[in-house]
Amino acid sequence: MKSNELHYSCPMPLLKTKKAIEKLASGQILEILGTDPGSRNDLPGWANRMGHQYLGDKEDEGFLRFYVQKK
Repeated sequence: MKSNELHYSCPMPLLKTKKAIEKLASGQILEILGTDPGSRNDLPGWANRMGHQYLGDKEDEGFLRFYVQKK
């Protein structure tokens, strides 16, 4: 599943991620598209606190892709 958070700034990317991951079954992976550089710190910390697995991020042209696996 993808969550498009392009052009949102903190705290919206994290709030939208929380909503999107609720729709997934355990083990599924959420791909988050974002432009907020603060998400590089926010998403791994949040995933860890919630028990999800942060799988990493990669830069794309003009945005970032983040990957979180639901616990």
